[in-house]
Amino acid sequence: MCWSMNARRRGERRPRRRLVLPVALLVVMLLSPLLAMRPATVMAQDQTQDQTQTVDPAQDQTQTVDPAQDQTQAQDPTHAQDPGIVPVGQDAPVDTAVDTAVDAAQQVVVDDPSNTVLLPPPSAATSAPHVGPDPNWAPPSTVYVPETGQALDRLFLDLWRGWGGANAFGYPITPEFEENGHIVQYLGYARFEYWPEDPDNPVHLGDIGSEMRPLMVRRTLPGKSAATSNAELAMRAWLPLDKKKITSEGDDYRFISPTKHSVSGAFKTFWENTGEDTYLGNPLTEQYTIHDTTYQMFERGQVALDEGGDPYLMPVGELLAQRKQLDTSPVPQGDLPDYSEDLFVPPPPKPAAPAQPQVDPNAEKWLEVSLSQQYAWARQGDVVLWEGYVSTGKEKFETPAGTFFVNSKLKSQTMEGVIGGEYYDVPDVPNVMYFTDRGHAIHGTYWHNNFGTPMSHGCVNLPMDVAEWMYGWAPLGMRVDIHD
Repeated sequence: MCWSMNARRRGERRPRRRLVLPVALLVVMLLSPLLAMRPATVMAQDQTQDQTQTVDPAQDQTQTVDPAQDQTQAQDPTHAQDPGIVPVGQDAPVDTAVDTAVDAAQQVVVDDPSNTVLLPPPSAATSAPHVGPDPNWAPPSTVYVPETGQALDRLFLDLWRGWGGANAFGYPITPEFEENGHIVQYLGYARFEYWPEDPDNPVHLGDIGSEMRPLMVRRTLPGKSAATSNAELAMRAWLPLDKKKITSEGDDYRFISPTKHSVSGAFKTFWENTGEDTYLGNPLTEQYTIHDTTYQMFERGQVALDEGGDPYLMPVGELLAQRKQLDTSPVPQGDLPDYSEDLFVPPPPKPAAPAQPQVDPNAEKWLEVSLSQQYAWARQGDVVLWEGYVSTGKEKFETPAGTFFVNSKLKSQTMEGVIGGEYYDVPDVPNVMYFTDRGHAIHGTYWHNNFGTPMSHGCVNLPMDVAEWMYGWAPLGMRVDIHD
C-alpha cells in the first residue's frame, strides 16, 4: 500500500473562492427586498443542505465547475488539492452557505470538464495508437551459446539465466545426456541435473566438488619433491579438521559441522555472499596453498584466491568432464538463436491503424490494468486514449484484483509507513488517486523507470507525464478494473 494515517500532505486548504459576476450583483440588488422576506427556516434548510452535501461518484462526471476558478486553483501553489476532493481519512470540507437565489440569478453556463477530451500526455503520442503487447510473442525456450557451441534448453536455461548466467555457472560444455539415471549437462563451473521426482525443485546442482575427491588420502607421502609436496598438501586438505584445530567462531571464521571443515577470511566472505550451501554447498577441504594461489573445495565447486586478489571460481565442471573423457565437441546450431538477453525482452507494441475513432464526450472514463502483462489502458467509452506499461505490487504486496472506484485525489503526498516489515518514506508523490480504503492508489513515479515489472507495495505506478495527464482527466468515482 501507499500511505499511512500519519502521511504528510503538502499545503493547507484555503476557503473556496466564489466568482460573482456583475450581472449577479445587479440581480441581488433587485431581489434583496424579496430575499429579506424569506422565512428563516427555509434559509437554515438551504445552509444545512449545502454543508452536508457529499460527492456522489456517479454524479461527479456531470458536475458543473467554473473553469476560471479551477484554473486559478491549479496555478496557486498553496492549493495542494482540488477543494472538492476529499482525501482518505479526512472529513469533507464544509463550504460557506451561498444563497441559492444568487446562484440561480447568475445563469452562467460553463463547459463541463468531464465532457471534454483531455489531450493524452506526451508519452502517449506514440503509445496511444498501439494495440498492446503482441499476444503471439514468446521468448525462446532453447538458445545456442556460440562461445562453446552448445545449447541450453528450458529448465536448464531458466536456472542459468535466473542465477547469473556465465558468471555463476560458466558456459555449457556438453549436450544434455543421461548420467546415473538423470538428464545432466556439464558447464564450466557446474553440472545441471534434472530430477522430475522433485517437482518443487526439478533442477539440482550436481556435487561436482565431491567427485573431485582423491581416490586415496594418505597421511604421509614419500619423497620431498615439489610435485609430491603439492599433492600432499591438496590431499591432506580433504581430511576432516582435527578437533584441536577448531577455533571459536567469529566474524572471520566458521566451522561447518556437516562436513567437518571450516571457512575463513576471503573464502568465508565469498561463500556467504554467494548463498552459502545453496550455491557452492559446504566446504569439503581446508584452505591449501600451491605456489601463490590458495584453494578450497566445496561440494559444488572450487574457489581460488591469488595473492593480493579476490576469490574466483575454478572450472571444476570442465576439469571433471575431462577426467570422465566426456564429448565436448560443438553441436550444430540449426535454427536456434544465439543467446542474448535481448531475446527475452518483449518487443514494443505494434502500431495500430492511424485513424482514430471519435470520442464520445459523455462516455464513461475508466482504467483497465492487467497484472500479468503489467499494462494499462485508459478508456473513454470504448476508445483508448492512453495505454502503456505500468508497475503494480511486487511479491507479498500484490495489487488486488477486482473492480474499484477512485474515492479521493491528492495532487501531492508524502507516503511513509511500514508494510510487511518494510519501512518506506517517499516524499512528494505526485498525482495520487486512491481507489481502495486500504491505501491502494494510482500515482506518478519518479524513483524508477522499470515499468512493465512489479515494483510497488500495492499501488499502480505510472510514468510522471502519464500520471499528470490522468489526474486531470480522471473524475472522482472513475471505475478501475484490475485483473490478471
